Amino acid sequence: MIILGLVLVLAGFIFGISILTTVGIILVVVGAILAVLGSTGRAVGGRAHYY
Repeated sequence: MIILGLVLVLAGFIFGISILTTVGIILVVVGAILAVLGSTGRAVGGRAHYY
């Protein structure tokens, strides 16, 4: 999810499409939160790991 977000942010900057940049930033933030919660051992949404 983090990698997809980074790709969308880069595509948004390159092509000048602001919605891609916005969606990419949201995906990066959500992916980072899920990664941090998963690494602490806390099950999120019934899953212990997100990758």
